[in-house]
Amino acid sequence: MTKRELEEALYVKLPASAATKLDRAAEVLGVRKKDLIAGLVAKYVDPDTKHGRAALGSMSQPKRISVDVSDGRPTMGTYSFQAYDPPVPEVMNVAQLAEMLQLEPKAVLELAEAGKLPGRKLGSEWRFSRAAVVAWLAG
Repeated sequence: MTKRELEEALYVKLPASAATKLDRAAEVLGVRKKDLIAGLVAKYVDPDTKHGRAALGSMSQPKRISVDVSDGRPTMGTYSFQAYDPPVPEVMNVAQLAEMLQLEPKAVLELAEAGKLPGRKLGSEWRFSRAAVVAWLAG
């Protein structure tokens, strides 16, 4: 059997925040996204046991149907809630990087001025590449 016969295509649309997290994880770990997903599925997806199904069900609740009768007439609808992580820009200023690093802006500025933080000074303003900062943190 060839490798192609052992793989199956999976095409999904993810919320932008989840796709960004997947991209960052693959980049930081130095692995392909498909290998990261395959590892997560192998470790966490178990539809064959009651415990496994319960764990999966707690992560992905089906949409609930609601009926509103406040005005005397039933109105049906659905809702779904998902956590939202605001996207991190590829190029950040001091305030944005301080928020990402959970530091005071003054501390970020001091690190940048001392050459300890990867960034570029453009005129009087500092700019930082998210990828360079993530690599710096990993190193």
